[in-house]
Amino acid sequence: MREQRTITNKEENFTKRKRSETLAKPSKKYLQAFKVLENSKSDANRKAKMTENIVCHKCQEAITKRMITALGKTWHPEHFLCRHCDEQIVDATFNIQSGEPVCNKCFVERYTYTCAGCKKPILERTICAMGESWHEACFCCGGACKKPLANQSFYERDGKAYCKQDYEDLFAARCAKCEKPITDSAVIAMNVKWHRDCFRCNKCENPITSQTFTIDGDKPVCPACNC
Repeated sequence: MREQRTITNKEENFTKRKRSETLAKPSKKYLQAFKVLENSKSDANRKAKMTENIVCHKCQEAITKRMITALGKTWHPEHFLCRHCDEQIVDATFNIQSGEPVCNKCFVERYTYTCAGCKKPILERTICAMGESWHEACFCCGGACKKPLANQSFYERDGKAYCKQDYEDLFAARCAKCEKPITDSAVIAMNVKWHRDCFRCNKCENPITSQTFTIDGDKPVCPACNC
């Protein structure tokens, strides 16, 4: 039985590839150590030399015992406070904002991004993709391979990122002849999709480029071979 059909050409709805961007460690995050010095009681001359002209940056009073040196300044330990919570900074490290010390807790709460994957603060480099921020290790393919996609091109579908291979395996239409993914334009004929080059006459094997063709059994036949 022979039946004449019309070819439909269609662009596959194949999500355009995107590329993630990497931000360096935020400029607001500077991790520094501070030193605690103890004035010696056994050496009066050394004590006098150390305390001479040494004043606390906070209270502007002389420091005669323990002191902290940080940000090029000196402080009484009890006056080395976080600029936000005013709590004494006792950790071995601290952060800087506008030239003032910030405790680790306030820094995480106020200045870090939250990873869209694990929902934890990002303290290192930040991956920006799909309108979200990610840890480098968390921004990976949503398919079977799970490979990292930082600084790579990727495909997006339903809020997930995919590498090219997994995206095609999961979502691309398959050609009725070669069964490989169709990632650009497709020919729709006989209720299935074909690569343009795969849609060929069953008799002469030439590509069918006309808008009409004939079905012979379940195979397409070009107009020339149907005469």
